[in-house]
Amino acid sequence: ETRPRCPRGAGVEPGESIKEKARLRLREFDVGDRFSHLPLPKASVLLPLLVREGKLHLLLTLRSMQLRRSPGQVCFPGGKSEAIDKDEIDTALREAKEEVGLQPEKVEVICRLVPGIDKMNHLVTPVVGFIEDTFQATPNPDEVSDVFVVPLEYFVKPLNYKTLPYKTSTGYLSRMHCFIYDDHKHKMSFKIWGLTAHFAVFLALVVFGKRPTFEVDYDLDDLISSSEKNFMNLYASLYKRKKSNL
Repeated sequence: ETRPRCPRGAGVEPGESIKEKARLRLREFDVGDRFSHLPLPKASVLLPLLVREGKLHLLLTLRSMQLRRSPGQVCFPGGKSEAIDKDEIDTALREAKEEVGLQPEKVEVICRLVPGIDKMNHLVTPVVGFIEDTFQATPNPDEVSDVFVVPLEYFVKPLNYKTLPYKTSTGYLSRMHCFIYDDHKHKMSFKIWGLTAHFAVFLALVVFGKRPTFEVDYDLDDLISSSEKNFMNLYASLYKRKKSNL
């Protein structure tokens, strides 16, 4: 006997339409390997998105106090590229597995976004992927002391935000986003700033397409080209400095 066919839309997982909307927006911003040829040492971070209580959330880690670089700071799972990695996506997935026990096959990779440049002048590529909302992290204590989630919307509509003026390594004055997020589950506040906040803000702007409650260095009507222009300016200024230091 033939089984009755499901009406359209039945059996759609809750949160699937939220994900689908985000997927479509994110794919427009996929840079693929367009920046991969730049002659800088490479690193990648994974921006893991999940749906909780009908809202997109972003998973973040707190770096272990034992680490030499940026101990006790909030960041995305990630790290330096290694010879075994095919590309930036491989790097991000391998590091996420090492740091928080996230299996690569449990990540639905969506895209790579415009890279950033960290303090050590690594080219850092953000890789965006969906993970299951049931994911239970098993942090590697040498690298990660805690794992938590923040609603993605917090990065366009924060409750506690300030801007930190800072001089880039090339000497021009810029502003750095700094968010304080009160996590009731952990009963603690997390400070999210630097490149981590930069990537989180950009991701939220892409996904929600609405104006944040604070100032950003993008033309919001032309987010794609203004974000690429900002990056190329930063990269060019780095190169000028390298030359002048020779």
